[in-house]
Amino acid sequence: MDLSVSLTQRTRRRTLTSGEVVVQERWVLNFRDPNSRDRRQLFFSRKKDAEAKLRELVTKAAAGAYVDERNVPTVAVALDHWLSDKEGKVKRSTLDGYRVVSKAIRGPLLVGTRLERHDFTERGLKPKNARFLPMLGEVRLDKLTTAMIRTWHRSVVEQCGQYTANRAKSHLQSALALAEEDFRVRAPSMPTGLGRQRHKAKKAILTSDDIRTLIAAAREDSECGIFYAFPFLAGTRPSEQLGLLWSEVDFDKNIIRIRRVQERDGSLTEMTKTEAGTRDIPMSAVLREMLLAWRLRCPRLGHELHRVFPGPGRLQPWPLPRLGGGGAMLYQNYRVRYWVPAFAKLGLPYVTPHSARHSFISTLQAQGIEVGLVAQIAGHANPNVTLGYYTQAVRGGSAAIAALEQVYG
Repeated sequence: MDLSVSLTQRTRRRTLTSGEVVVQERWVLNFRDPNSRDRRQLFFSRKKDAEAKLRELVTKAAAGAYVDERNVPTVAVALDHWLSDKEGKVKRSTLDGYRVVSKAIRGPLLVGTRLERHDFTERGLKPKNARFLPMLGEVRLDKLTTAMIRTWHRSVVEQCGQYTANRAKSHLQSALALAEEDFRVRAPSMPTGLGRQRHKAKKAILTSDDIRTLIAAAREDSECGIFYAFPFLAGTRPSEQLGLLWSEVDFDKNIIRIRRVQERDGSLTEMTKTEAGTRDIPMSAVLREMLLAWRLRCPRLGHELHRVFPGPGRLQPWPLPRLGGGGAMLYQNYRVRYWVPAFAKLGLPYVTPHSARHSFISTLQAQGIEVGLVAQIAGHANPNVTLGYYTQAVRGGSAAIAALEQVYG
């Protein structure tokens, strides 16, 4: 990017009302904006400031990073732009969560308890002698530095905790990346070594043997088995499982299309939790067999197949479909009716429905499937999420030693 800048000195004489003549020396940078081709002038009272700015302009132009300072947005504007871009791409509750966390970025941040911050955010109630910390909202993007982000992150950790600080940093990184694309303002590097919560307990998951036992029992349980085996075989979130429609189960191509989620009230949202959540999941032979068998019995909505995991109807002799039902099954009813009884009956350690997703991802990783493909199947935009939050050991240490001996054998 070419940029020709000239530095000139101007002398300005002003006559005050008292008759006194004041002489002002100014240094002027004259150049043509590389992007818009408009003529620009920048004024300085000191020559060394003008020369420093000249070097900065030439360096940025040579690196293709020049932007008109008059058009550089603040962090708050970049956040608003990012949130607007997410409209219609993620479900409403997810977007609301983004907005809440973004308040810790734009600021100001109330110094106080979690309840006090909630009351201030939701109801505008300030505690007595309230004190606020400035955040990054008013900082112009071209002035934002890695050091400033590190200091801001430390403040959020102290006031809101490590989890909120890391979520806010992730949102900030996404907003800055979009601003770099749309506003042509180069984003600073994210600080390293900020870490996660060091003592956060890993989610409990079943061993491979336990899962094998559960799936074997599910294949013999024609009425309930598919309900508790499905997340172990597909790696879906509970909201994705309960929102699945038969129209998205493609037996010809052996894939399950995840296109929507079920909300807490049973309604369907025609989008997934995140953009990456919209995906196709390959069907294993076991899952295909169980779904084909369940399709015969699955309650209809009216006389048509609709939800794969609907509310139960009345039993008829096999293989006739259940009568009635076909509507939404709420998550709590799913846990009480299908999930909890399966673990009690089989005598397995109890884990949550979401832990089945952890087991699915961890098992794929343990079998040597590359993390990029695992992230794609799981619906993660960033494979680091797959590695950092979902991958856990599903085999004992003896399996690791056996693999080592096989290599060195």
